[in-house]
Amino acid sequence: MQTPVFETLTDPDAAARALDEMAPLYRQVFAEPPYLEGPDDLAGFLEGYESFRTMPGFRLVLARSGAALVGFAFGVLLQSDSRWWHGLGLTKDFTHEDGHRTFVIREIAVVPERRRRGLGRKLHAAVLAGADVERVTLAVRPEAQAAMKMYEALGYRGLGDKPPAEEGAPAYRYMVR
Repeated sequence: MQTPVFETLTDPDAAARALDEMAPLYRQVFAEPPYLEGPDDLAGFLEGYESFRTMPGFRLVLARSGAALVGFAFGVLLQSDSRWWHGLGLTKDFTHEDGHRTFVIREIAVVPERRRRGLGRKLHAAVLAGADVERVTLAVRPEAQAAMKMYEALGYRGLGDKPPAEEGAPAYRYMVR
């Protein structure tokens, strides 16, 4: 198996062009258990990505094996008006954001045949490379045990669970390191 090559994008236009490759990978990864996401979830991802790619501190890392996209990760800096911490019962000192304090990893996705070989960890490291922040946060579905174990091994600790935003939506565990 070929060693992946990583490409980091911070330009919103370049990130928009990458979406044609990312969408099929997202659909493949998150259609599997425990996610079982469908077309509406993919549409939500696409809509969210369109706003994330223009936010301050946006970073996208693509992992390729030859011409094939085998994984990606992206995130942004939390801004002062972020509602990321809302509903977790944390102190104002903890939840205060200034646009430089916290980087949030929005997605890490790896094709099934490349999992459990360190690619997720490498994507994680690559998306954070050069990020001069006090902390990193992410949200993961509690039933995604393999992802939870990876994040815990990377030093993340749980802050609490947010209930579903709407009926039928998943709950998320918020983590920080």
